Amino acid sequence: MNLLLDTHIALWALSDDPKLSVDARNMILDPNNNIYYSAISAWEVLLKSTSPKNNITFTTDDFVQCCDEAGYYCLPLVPDHIRMASHLDVAEAEKNGHKDPFDRLLLAQAKTENYLFLTHDDKMKYYHERCIVLV
Repeated sequence: MNLLLDTHIALWALSDDPKLSVDARNMILDPNNNIYYSAISAWEVLLKSTSPKNNITFTTDDFVQCCDEAGYYCLPLVPDHIRMASHLDVAEAEKNGHKDPFDRLLLAQAKTENYLFLTHDDKMKYYHERCIVLV
């Protein structure tokens, strides 16, 4: 199975953070699963690691290196992903407080590639996409 990790899930997995659920950890460690991180997540880490409002301790270089060392595959952003993002039903998600453009693109990538999208963000459920796995 191909799994795309939401940025926070990837960060928690890489740092062995106790916030990572047992279910998420088991899915990530399952040798039958291919684990992907997105180029979008690397960009998100860059923006958040340089903001005084966030407590991300990874630099972008650290993040990419750790993902590579963990055996995660990088999923690049391509035009089909952006087109898919424009077809997501965002009205209910936004109405329920979800306005994260990174998550929207990650979800579009997962849907386009037919991957499962592992996230802990319960507001993602308002997109009503079958590829979303709340962990």
